[in-house]
Amino acid sequence: MGVTTVLDITCLFLFTQLTHISMGKPTGFLEHNREIASDRPPSERLGDWKDFHTHLPDSKLGLQTARCMDCGVPYCQGGISFDRTPKAGCTLHNNIPEFNHLVWLAEQADGESAQNALWFQAYQRLAHTSNFPEFTSRVCPALCEVGCVAGGHGFGAVTIKSAEYAIIEKAFANAWVKPCPPASRTGKKVAVVGSGASGLAAAAQLNAAGHTVDVYERADRAGGLLMYGIPNMKLEKNVVERRVALMRSEGINFILDTPVGGSAPGAVSAQELLGRYDVVALCVGSTTPRNLAAEGRQLDGVHFAVPYLTAATKALLAGDPAKTEISAKGKHVIVIGGGDTGNDCVGTALRQGAASVTQLEIMAEPPERRDTAPSANPWPQWPNSKKTDYGQEEAAFRQGADPRRYLTTVKKLNGDANGKLVSAEIVKVKWGRNDKGAPVPEPQRDTEETLPAGLVLIAMGFIGPEQTLLKEFGLDADPRGNIAAKFDDSGNDHIFDHTAFQTSNPKVFAAGDGRSGQSLIVSSIREGRQLALAANEYLAK
Repeated sequence: MGVTTVLDITCLFLFTQLTHISMGKPTGFLEHNREIASDRPPSERLGDWKDFHTHLPDSKLGLQTARCMDCGVPYCQGGISFDRTPKAGCTLHNNIPEFNHLVWLAEQADGESAQNALWFQAYQRLAHTSNFPEFTSRVCPALCEVGCVAGGHGFGAVTIKSAEYAIIEKAFANAWVKPCPPASRTGKKVAVVGSGASGLAAAAQLNAAGHTVDVYERADRAGGLLMYGIPNMKLEKNVVERRVALMRSEGINFILDTPVGGSAPGAVSAQELLGRYDVVALCVGSTTPRNLAAEGRQLDGVHFAVPYLTAATKALLAGDPAKTEISAKGKHVIVIGGGDTGNDCVGTALRQGAASVTQLEIMAEPPERRDTAPSANPWPQWPNSKKTDYGQEEAAFRQGADPRRYLTTVKKLNGDANGKLVSAEIVKVKWGRNDKGAPVPEPQRDTEETLPAGLVLIAMGFIGPEQTLLKEFGLDADPRGNIAAKFDDSGNDHIFDHTAFQTSNPKVFAAGDGRSGQSLIVSSIREGRQLALAANEYLAK
């Protein structure tokens, strides 16, 4: 364990002692089993593009939050990391035991007024550390529940994500979420490039500090991947637009359809921004997709995942999801890559009326349960176990079997005389090592198979931000091609060093996937908040 990790845990321990409150139901985890709301059945949800989740009623949620077990050290809110990857708890350090306690008290209170007062306090606790609970409560993989001590000891994790959703939606329903423009302005101007999770968080915090904030977004709507990378059935777009509208009313200016850098129509150059603003915050994401190195890649019918998902969402927002630029209707679809993006492609293709969907994963099939041996994958690390997500569930319902094929990749894509994709040759692999010791997939002889294919979607992850942007701003890159910017990894919300998140150009700060590499929305929000703290200190010099 390194020095930083020891400091992280020490600070976490001190924090929990200072903020510790007694739970109202210390034996709740012994009296009540974990319960989560069932998703809408595939037979129903495949017929629309609406949120496939349902939610617990307040009465049941009260019993679930009563299960919060008054831990000495609540890992759920720790965000403890041993290798820069969250292994246990909320990266935002949400005060989870406190809002669980307040929800439980609210459901024990007599009268609507008393209940609402406690729910409002729960919202205040949540909003203190989280800018956008309506996003994380819908699409975060719930690192908090992975770190729950009750779950780690066999009692079933507290349903924290359900509580977070209930708190923020009740807050919106009761108009507790109000525009909070700053009382005065500092006279400093900040340009935030990118309106995804990190960009929105940075903009919100810098605006609250009194700076004038302009957010530049090259798409026609704000939200980044929240808007166009995550399908509507996971995150309905009115939820994103609701938050953007609130931010506008707080004085944040969104400049849409405006690329930064390059020669596209309407683009703003890096030099223009550097000359016009006191600080430029690059929250551009990791937008360069990993490509497929296979013969036939250029065929008509082979697309990257995000443009496909973007086209589907744009058609839906325009009022006719069938009129998408890239459609799976009537086609045999092959999705290359697992993870959330691959799963989203599966769910989208099924809703578009695909003839079949096959998902290829180059990695081995994970075990059904984690290996808890100390040297393997013990709690509270993220469990290395098989996860069947909504898209795979829907494919199994529609097709009768899980769509995934493990240890499999595409060897060649075949087209017709007009250059249209007609089939894909796939092959099994096993993992070996090259002469440098790096793991490499090795195709296995006599395992080839040809599948019909009218649409191939490449969902193999991302390799970093667009390098032309770095060159135009004159920024250094790290060895992985990300924007080189120092990260404050002390574990503290207050940044003492204003150079954190600062790039090789002192006026330019960077946060989110473009700095750290592909990550989670909750991590991007955290980075945006920390960038704002660092940039604010820089502006105050």
